[in-house]
Amino acid sequence: MLIITIIIIVLYLFLIGSFAVGFDKVAPIALEDISPKTNFSIVIPFRNEAENLPDLLDSILTLNYPKHKFEILFVDDHSEDESIQRIRSKLNKTNIDFTILNNEAVSDAPKKTAITKAISKAKYNWIATTDADCKLPKYWLDAFDCFIQKNDTKFIVAPVTYHNVTSFLKRFQLLDFLSLQGVGIGSFGLKKPMLCNGANIAYSKALFLELNGFEGNTHISSGDDIFMLEKAKQKYPKHIHYLKNENTIVKTLAQPNFKSLISQRVRWASKTSSYNSLFAKLTGMIVFLMNGFLVCAPLLVLANFITLKTLLYTFIIKFCIDFLLLFKAARFFNQESYLASFVFSSFIYPFFSVYVVFISVFKGYKWKNRSYNK
Repeated sequence: MLIITIIIIVLYLFLIGSFAVGFDKVAPIALEDISPKTNFSIVIPFRNEAENLPDLLDSILTLNYPKHKFEILFVDDHSEDESIQRIRSKLNKTNIDFTILNNEAVSDAPKKTAITKAISKAKYNWIATTDADCKLPKYWLDAFDCFIQKNDTKFIVAPVTYHNVTSFLKRFQLLDFLSLQGVGIGSFGLKKPMLCNGANIAYSKALFLELNGFEGNTHISSGDDIFMLEKAKQKYPKHIHYLKNENTIVKTLAQPNFKSLISQRVRWASKTSSYNSLFAKLTGMIVFLMNGFLVCAPLLVLANFITLKTLLYTFIIKFCIDFLLLFKAARFFNQESYLASFVFSSFIYPFFSVYVVFISVFKGYKWKNRSYNK
């Protein structure tokens, strides 16, 4: 048992250490004061987001980018609240070019059908996607435009974090999310990009059409972001980039309660078995083995399979390497103040992680008042 434990520790240490090294290899990109040239079609699917839309709409109004160089395509996925009215009342009297489309078909992957419909109507070649519960930074499109002008790129991934973090549950989610952002950025540094978030990506319409959009994964409810990344990486590995710039950080909201948190994480985990990337699957397996070992370790100590010292050393090693990557991510997002919650969170996370994995394997989940079967 000791040999197995050592193997798991070494693999995990090497993996997370590699992401920490990769994180630093992704150089920060400065925002330059240049004349904007790129036209954008911003795609925003929504369903029952009346409560969250005001923050998004306010941030849209404060975008620094010339209004005549972007359009916004909202796609209503059968909302039952006042979402549409909120959008119209806020934007009708502005000079922002916006359209509200209806996601007519109810499918197993409603967000993918919504994005596909919007792109089919898009006037411009560059598509930027975000979510209705997000808040956009002032220079969001400026940063994308600057990067597009300076680089030969087809697919751009940019940072996302949580804001309005007002409770321990939300701090726990933030630390978990920052670790995912750290892994995502680190994977780009290792030239093995494997994570992105649909709240903040941009790609060319020509690329989307060339890759036949979401064809091949329309039976999976989530993954409009990662599956597109995988398809783009397979076709154009040298034209995928991470835009590491604080002016592109999109802020979104953590889940308000534990039940919705579990549903969200199960939704995210449910697509991992369909990843094409062997590296992504290997990463998930090693992380699961480490967390699974820590969950089982107290019983192994009681059964005398391992010593208490082995358990403590394993936990300390995991704590330290996790903190290294998390610190790098928190520093980039200017959220170091939340690291104080990492000590307690590190005891909870292995149980939380293993629980989510098992639920995602054996059960479906509910999201946006819709049930999805396994």
